[in-house]
Amino acid sequence: MRHLLSTRTLGRDDAIRILDVAEDMADVQEREVKKLPTLRGKTVVNLFFEDSTRTRISFEAAAKRLSADVINFSAKGSSVSKGESLKDTAQTLAAMGADAVVIRHSASGAPQTLAASGWIDAGIVNAGDGMHEHPTQALLDAFTMRRRLHGAASRGRDLDGVTVTIVGDILHSRVARSNVWLLETLGADVTLVAPPTLLPVDASGWPATIGYDLDAAIDAGPDVVMMLRIQGERMNAAFFPNTREYSRRWGLDDERLARLGDGSIVMHPGPMNRGLEISAAAADSPRSTVREQVANGVSVRMAALYLLLSGGDREDLA
Repeated sequence: MRHLLSTRTLGRDDAIRILDVAEDMADVQEREVKKLPTLRGKTVVNLFFEDSTRTRISFEAAAKRLSADVINFSAKGSSVSKGESLKDTAQTLAAMGADAVVIRHSASGAPQTLAASGWIDAGIVNAGDGMHEHPTQALLDAFTMRRRLHGAASRGRDLDGVTVTIVGDILHSRVARSNVWLLETLGADVTLVAPPTLLPVDASGWPATIGYDLDAAIDAGPDVVMMLRIQGERMNAAFFPNTREYSRRWGLDDERLARLGDGSIVMHPGPMNRGLEISAAAADSPRSTVREQVANGVSVRMAALYLLLSGGDREDLA
């Protein structure tokens, strides 16, 4: 595995392999000493051009639990804020001997550019680029679904026949895009539900059913309901009348939560706007996997870094 840039070109066997390695990493987290010597001597750089808390901390924890040396690079307060280019930053990291670069960038395609440029000979992991993709978030979501649905027998399993409804700000969500492609690869049936203004102009090529009525989607009895955050920081216009109207029509409130089937689970990639896209009761209910997703994120990112840097199969999965 050379880079992890996207889920769109990730094959079924490759995706399941990452999830199975993540199972092994999750087992390590149950030990008293939660550390492996696997990546001792390797250097992982977290190169974040956008603000992030949980993703950066998750990657940092993953690298440290594999005994790698970690360098956290934030664009704020760095030479980037003085006008340094991505190329110059990459070449600086190359001179420091970076073995892997985890990059989060506001520009769609920045990780692909870094991987193909030749500026740095390091494995590149996409930690979110613009409104394009966020592959490790989709992988940890799939890992969480698989564990909830199959329990201890989840190794080697896909998500064939699982129905997943993704609700909310699809237009601005890289999480939604990565999930659509990965879930389709793993055999799940995906439905997207949102106001027409928060759907891409043309999603006809996406392997998903498009809907506008959350109540109808709830009554269809999905196995998984994934709520997305309203990304106000990416909005330069009014995409819905007001927050009360949005919550009434597309929020997972207590009444909609009660109508879900017995085995249904509720997911949210975080951070959550409680009371807007999801009620406090839904976020904290036994159906909710929000905390599991955070814990599973470390295991999945450990798996990604392990496959990237362990010196085993170097096939490019991206």
